[in-house]
Amino acid sequence: MLTFIGDYPCKLDAKGRVLLPSAFRKLLAASSEDGFVMRKNLYEDCLDLYPSSEWNRQLAMIRSQLNPFNRKHAKFLREFYRGTAEIQIDGNGRILIPKKIFADTNLSNGLTLVGQDGKIEIWDTKKYNNSGMNQEEFNQLANDILGDNMAL
Repeated sequence: MLTFIGDYPCKLDAKGRVLLPSAFRKLLAASSEDGFVMRKNLYEDCLDLYPSSEWNRQLAMIRSQLNPFNRKHAKFLREFYRGTAEIQIDGNGRILIPKKIFADTNLSNGLTLVGQDGKIEIWDTKKYNNSGMNQEEFNQLANDILGDNMAL
């Protein structure tokens, strides 16, 4: 499994392409991954970019929880897949953000690509910079999630 870390300011060109940071390109080249799935993040105003292998792993977990013949589950799946697109890296290490996906988000030309373990989040830079927590908030969140016995 690929692990993406770091945050990298990037620019969107006039055609809607963004150059993947070299750290991400090197990681992908070593794994022979070149296909992605892009979708709107479920909770934040950003995009998620999943390598195909990670997307398939996530789908397997989702499928194990859902019955496509259940009306609620079918509705969830429809919304989950809405606006999803397959993405390829071009020969120059760029990805194209489809116009429909770009229009459905509040992204500008100033983007930040953020490694989030098995995926890359694509944020408007101003929103990303304003999304952080102070140290005390993060400490409390870590304690709530990981408990007192975990040291970071």
